[in-house]
Amino acid sequence: MADNYLGRKMEDYMAQPKASRKVHKPSATLQHLLLKNRSHRGYDASFKVREDQLRKIIEVNTKIPSARNQQVLRFRPVLADEAHLVTEHIRLGGALPQLNLPLPGTEPNAFIIVCSTAEENRYVDIDLGISAQSMLLQAVEIGLNGICICAFDKERIRQIFDLEYEPLMIIAIGRGSEIIELVEIEAAQSHTYYRSEGKHFVPKIRLNDLIIK
Repeated sequence: MADNYLGRKMEDYMAQPKASRKVHKPSATLQHLLLKNRSHRGYDASFKVREDQLRKIIEVNTKIPSARNQQVLRFRPVLADEAHLVTEHIRLGGALPQLNLPLPGTEPNAFIIVCSTAEENRYVDIDLGISAQSMLLQAVEIGLNGICICAFDKERIRQIFDLEYEPLMIIAIGRGSEIIELVEIEAAQSHTYYRSEGKHFVPKIRLNDLIIK
């Protein structure tokens, strides 16, 4: 009986004009999220990231893989009222030191400080990479952007926020205000990102050069 029911439903569906058939399309494919997930070094200062948005981003860590399933990472959300305590200790755009990024008025106003309950080792680093990418993809899905920051005074940040654990990374979160484009290159070409005519260009090695033959 169940088979007949499903068969009739399929016949009814196929009998419909193609234009009227409902086709489920994912709201955001992985390819779309990956392309949108660029490292922004300038943000819309008028947009304030909310606490629930940071919590949603951090929540991905309850679902992602963890090396040996140790789950040692911990997260300190930083909203606009505390953001200045972080911005004065970070610099963005190491390959563009002449620009002193972020430019005045484009500073991020929210951060996630990533800490570890264990001493840093290769397993913690694996977790850190998975976590950072997953959180940034989640940020993109909800209409935000971000960037990973590893160059900062860890001890100073730990003191400012009275952190129990040593911070490993800071992730800036906000609404990006930059135009960023990927540029396909050969493996031997320069990998350094650059800016031209108001755009930020990021070289990425082409697929054929990534595959070992």
